[in-house]
Amino acid sequence: MKKHLSLLGAGPAYAGAIALATAAALILNHNNVIKLGNVPDLRALFYSAGSVLLALGILLWALANFQCRISENIQKNVLVTTGIYGYVRNPILSGHLLANTGLLLFACNLFLLLLPFAYWIYMTVLLCMTEEKWLRDLYGQTYVEYCRRVNRCIPCPGKRSVLHRF
Repeated sequence: MKKHLSLLGAGPAYAGAIALATAAALILNHNNVIKLGNVPDLRALFYSAGSVLLALGILLWALANFQCRISENIQKNVLVTTGIYGYVRNPILSGHLLANTGLLLFACNLFLLLLPFAYWIYMTVLLCMTEEKWLRDLYGQTYVEYCRRVNRCIPCPGKRSVLHRF
């Protein structure tokens, strides 16, 4: 049997790093170290958007782990392309990105919204250098075709998406 991808993959490094960055930003903002960008008048809008993103992030994570049973499929060397994986190739990491972005929105600080772009870049580089390379070697053209149909980290319905490479 082919060696399978690590059950943890790049996930813990990514999730841990962005959780620490989010926590540090929120603490610095709360302690008024970061004053630039505060927009308390938009609190209702930021809280609403933050709640939606947090919920979507948790939903993506849960669908990947529980509905698609990704850990079991990794152990069996099965490339999962259905369920939430039919809309986004990395729902667990995308879930972390969305959830952390939601938490940042609760700070009502425009300046902190630069962090999700850094998180997205970090995710893209990390995945290209690790899991995607391994999956391309293991599954070949099947994985390449899957990548053409499904976004890396922005959930969208496949080829109809303008952002299909992201």
